[in-house]
Order: sequence, then structure tokens, then C-alpha cells
Amino acid sequence: MTKRQPVVTDDLQRFVELVATLRRDCPWDAEQTHSSLRPYLLEEAHELLEALDAYDEATGRGSEDLKEELGDLLFQVVFHARIANDDGRFDLADVARGIHDKLRHRHPHVFGDVVAEDSGQVLTNWDRIKQAEKGRESALDGIPPTLPSLAAAQKVLRRAGGLGLEPDGPVGDPSTDPDALGDLLLSLAATAHDDGLDAEDALRGAVARFTRLVRRAEALAAIDGIDLREVESTVAAHYQKRALAEPGHG
Repeated sequence: MTKRQPVVTDDLQRFVELVATLRRDCPWDAEQTHSSLRPYLLEEAHELLEALDAYDEATGRGSEDLKEELGDLLFQVVFHARIANDDGRFDLADVARGIHDKLRHRHPHVFGDVVAEDSGQVLTNWDRIKQAEKGRESALDGIPPTLPSLAAAQKVLRRAGGLGLEPDGPVGDPSTDPDALGDLLLSLAATAHDDGLDAEDALRGAVARFTRLVRRAEALAAIDGIDLREVESTVAAHYQKRALAEPGHG
């Protein structure tokens, strides 16, 4: 059975009109600019990532939070488009038309005669088309300088891999040489890339697990009337070991 395609036109138009009203009648919304909204865009993106981390693909648990955070990010998109419209630059229809046309152009294996045997070939074609569109001379042009280091590493590795290039291993002692440490971290990201893993997601998951472990160790110590900030490391290690021993600590 073909899945029903949702009709979003009416609800989306109602939302666009709401944002226009806020922009006109709310003093705070009226004074915002593209620049002033930057921190809110980042905040909403990170909150969406948090909701995605908590979302269970199998059961759908967390769907309400995910839906809410997607809405918050959509607000940012519509708000920026409204500001641009007020400035006479472009509107939301231009944004939608642009992304529609771009996606059609970058999927020639769907809308054209190009054959893509697997997702890897899709990405290679995507990068090639994008480079031609932007008139870029290097395969590495266009990687945002604001990307977190690990995400930037993955992008560089993927594009360099398309050229048959890969980083050398670390030279020197990573414990004393920052350059060697950086090379080691890049090598780990390269290993993840070669194995089809997302290093950013892997590290985020490890940080989340360690965060839960620390909080549980703090809670166990608090039950005994102990503040881990005020004790020897051996005591802290004792509570960490206890936290690790609990079921589901990860």
C-alpha cells in the first residue's frame, strides 16, 4: 500500500502568516536580524540533535520531542525568510524553489540518465555536481570554517577520499606534541570513515555515556554523604566502579 502523502500547504501557510504577524506586531520579533538570530539557530539545531539522540527508531519513543524540535528549527528557517522578504531580498517560496531545483539537479540517478550503484557513488556524484555548480577549484572548497573539528575532519576525509588521498599516521609523541595528537585524532576519524562509521555520532554517544556514569557516581556518593569534588581520586574511583557495576550504566 502506498503511504499517504501529507497535505501541508494549509498548515504551512498558516504558520508563515503567523510569523509575518509576529514580525509586524511583536517588538522583539520586529527588531531581529539574520545576525541576531545566529545563537538561536545554533541552540535549536543542538536541541534537535539531542532529541534525535533520545529518539527510538524501533518504537517511535521520543516522537513528540522530535516533532517539537523540528518545529522550532522550522521557525528559524521561516523567520530568516521573513526577514529577507521584509528587506526585499527573497521569500520562503524562493527558498523552497531553490532547494527543490537543487535536489533535482543533484540526483541525476533519479531524475536523469546517470547510474549510481550505491550510496557511495551518490555522494561522489553529489560532490562533483556541487563543485561544478559553485565553480570551485578544489574539492575542499566550501567546507564551512565554523564546523566543529570532528565534523570538519569527516568532510575533508570524504572529499579527499574521492581523490584517492588519505592522511598519514601520527609522527611524534601525542602525549607531548600537539601536532602528533592532532594527527592521531585525524587518523581515528579516518578509521571511522573507512569503516562506514560516523565519528561525530560515536564521540557524542561516548560523551553521553560518560556523562551518565559521572552523574550516577555523584548520586551514589551523595547517598553516603560524600561530595566527589572534595575527596581523593581513589574515593572517586570507588564510586565510578560502583556506577559501572550497575545494570544499564551505559
